[in-house]
Amino acid sequence: MSQVVSIIIYLAIGALVGWLAGKFMNAGGSVVRNIIVGLIGGVIGGWIGGLLGIGGGMVVSIILSVVGACLLIWVLKLLKI
Repeated sequence: MSQVVSIIIYLAIGALVGWLAGKFMNAGGSVVRNIIVGLIGGVIGGWIGGLLGIGGGMVVSIILSVVGACLLIWVLKLLKI
């Protein structure tokens, strides 16, 4: 798979994760914000999954990413950003 296609897939998954987290946390936002929150949430979720020994598979990665994005939104709400 080419790098361009991989980047597009990562951005699409990031947007989906950010959108889902926004729905769970009652946070609005643009598509760009959803992508950023989703991608950062993926990093946070992956880190948490590594600490807990959880990992493997696309579904688990998406769930961890949504959890990470929800945590990010929660922190942003606390900071009123």
